[in-house]
Amino acid sequence: MAIARFFLVLIAGLLMLAGCQSPGQVLAGEQDVATQTAVQRGRFELGCPEAKGSVLSSNMLQPVLWGGQERAEYTVGVAGCGKRAVYVVVCPVGSSGCFAGAARGNPPD
Repeated sequence: MAIARFFLVLIAGLLMLAGCQSPGQVLAGEQDVATQTAVQRGRFELGCPEAKGSVLSSNMLQPVLWGGQERAEYTVGVAGCGKRAVYVVVCPVGSSGCFAGAARGNPPD
């Protein structure tokens, strides 16, 4: 009986995974939030309320631990008022928020 229950749970889990979004769909769905997060930080750091952002690259990060959360990672360029900066934005999949960290090599003030 326990083996039958195990296989039933396994099959149900596989069926649920089959209905999930593809990595490309996840990245496309989170892109606007990631860009806005980078632009908000860029406008503050660059002292430029007119700054605009664009996604330079995107990637799905796999969970570090078993059962951990997948994350969408974006490299976003922000430019305005004659200044530019690049931010790496990480968005936990299924979460409503993202974190924008300065990318390596951002020019100092």
